[in-house]
This record gives sequence, structure tokens and C-alpha cells, in this order.
Amino acid sequence: MSNFSNNILIWYKSHRRDLPWRNTRDPYRIWISEIILQQTRVSQGYDYFLRFMERFPSVQVLANAPEDEVMRLWQGLGYYSRARNLHAAAKSIVSKAVADNTKKGDILVEATGDNNIFPKTYKEVRALKGVGDYTAAAICSFAYNMPYAVVDGNVYRVLARYFGITEPIDTTQGKKLFAALAQDQLDPSCPADYNQAIMDFGALVCTPQSPQCPDCPLAETCEALRTSKVNALPQKEKKLAIKTRYFHYIWIKAGDYTFIRKRTERDIWQNLYEFPLVESDHQLTSDEVMQAINTLLVVGEKPQLVLLCQGVKHVLTHRVIIADFYQLILPSDTRSFASYQRIKEDQLNDFAFPRLITLFLDKSS
Repeated sequence: MSNFSNNILIWYKSHRRDLPWRNTRDPYRIWISEIILQQTRVSQGYDYFLRFMERFPSVQVLANAPEDEVMRLWQGLGYYSRARNLHAAAKSIVSKAVADNTKKGDILVEATGDNNIFPKTYKEVRALKGVGDYTAAAICSFAYNMPYAVVDGNVYRVLARYFGITEPIDTTQGKKLFAALAQDQLDPSCPADYNQAIMDFGALVCTPQSPQCPDCPLAETCEALRTSKVNALPQKEKKLAIKTRYFHYIWIKAGDYTFIRKRTERDIWQNLYEFPLVESDHQLTSDEVMQAINTLLVVGEKPQLVLLCQGVKHVLTHRVIIADFYQLILPSDTRSFASYQRIKEDQLNDFAFPRLITLFLDKSS
């Protein structure tokens, strides 16, 4: 074992975070936690994990749930493709188990805690929809104690700084270099502890901003600290191209009813619901919005469009959304907006909406 690995493990024994997915070898629970924690801080994902496990205690229960319910429990976490992939992967696991049991003449038992049907090899885990190299390594090391090193943002940062590596982490060569280095540093006698240790170390000590260098147990041998490059590492070659989009939402009041639709196109918030939308490449005036929705109105109807709030900024990884919210009052028996789903307003909580809309609804209630 290298001094680096040994010091990381010694630190971990005293600073290990007590998290609900750490006190188990159940691959299903570990899988759920790892998918939730992709692009999500532990503090944010903690309660989501508990709610998810309460509602979907096994892969069978998750597979049998309606997708809308899965998306609703995911509401607010963002990166919604994770939830769709999670649900699809659960279905594939159960389908394979049913097929295998049919061949054997066995009966698949509906389990609530025993997830014996979860894949048991790295290759099978890696083949699940939405599971990449990092997630497969995490599941296999944490659940099965297999010697696969994890490489996430925390690991990139710790390794880049400690070893003084300037190779960009978002290039093919950089990814190969860091993957090999991470595997080389892995202690094969305790891969689960080592992987959790280096990730916790990156999250708590070697942080992106204001790292705890004065108290770091690796400070004496850290190359980035020695060369004053802590804030410069790790490096990236590519910069994200940020696009601004302008959304103009129409909240319809038709007696006790309103209108929504599911975003089914391959775009942000796929399979989430929203109000009727007018999108443009610039902010529209009320008259321009009204002109855009006239095609959805019954001939002769000229309802008043009321601006409720303007210029709400919502930041995503690759997008900045500038949103205006309008209200349009129509008769309760309106035939306008027939292409949208007509629901009672008190049913809004039954549907999964983007956080942008849920925040608006919370403020409007």
C-alpha cells in the first residue's frame, strides 16, 4: 500500500460520514444512492434517498411503478434522465430475472428487501442503462468488495493536486491517465473503504474552493501545495457553451381546471409536465405572447393575458432559462388548448414539474 493510500485510509477511520447507504451491502440501495448522488451534493440527495427507499424498497417495486410516480419523487433533483434511466434499468433487471427463472422453471418472488436478482458482475452492472465506469466501480466495490477504483470529481481533484497532474481531466488521454492512477492507488484488500475514503476526502478536505490545506494529512507530500498550484488543479480543456432560452408560460384558469402537457421531446426536463409554453430566442412582450397563443384559442375568444412575474432566472448546466409567467382566464367549459391535458388545479401535486415551475406554484399558493 502506498503512503498516499495509507494516509487516506487513516484519515477516513476518524472522519467517515455516517450515511444510510454506507451501512449496507445491498447493491440495490447502493445503486439508488449512487444515481441520486450523480451531479448532486450529499446534503441535497440525503432526503431523496430516504423517500425513494421508502416508496421503492426493492428493484421489483421500482420496476413495477408508473414512470410518472418515479419522476414525481425525483422532482427537484434535476438531471431527470437519471430517473428515467434508473426506471428503465430496474425493468430490465426484473425482465431478465423473469426470463432466467422461466428457463429454470422457478417462480420469481416479489421481494421488498432481498435483491438477489441484482447483477453480480462488473460487466453486468456496467451494462445497466445510466451506469458508467464510475457508478459500476462504486456499486461493485461497495456491495461486493471488488477491486475497482472509482473516479469521480472528488477523485480527479485529489489525485490531480496530490500528484501535480496538469493533464486535462475532460480529454480521452486525461481520463485514461487518471483511471490508471486511481486503480494503481487502490488498496485491493479494502476497496470499499478506500473508494469511500478518497471521495470523502475530496468532499471534506480537498474541496473545490477553499481546501483545508493547513489541516490536510497529505500536505507534506502534496505536489500542488508545494508548487502553489492548488487552485489551478485539476484542469479542463473544454469550456461549456451556455445558451440562454426564453420561456413564456401560460397558467390557464378555467374554473377549477387548468392545462398541462408532458415534455416528450429529447430536451431538458424530458417527461416532466409544464404549462402551455411559448419559447423564443428573446424576451417577448405580452402582445407577442398573446399573438403566439391565439392559434390555440377558440375563434371569437379574446381573454385577457395577465403578467404574473417576469424575468425569473433558472440556471442549468448548459442552459440559462429566463422565464415569464402569465395567467389566462377562460370559461370552465372552454374548448381552447384542446391539445393539452385538462386537469383540476388541486391535482397539480400529482404531476412532476421542473423546479422552475414548482417554485412558481409555491409562491403563488
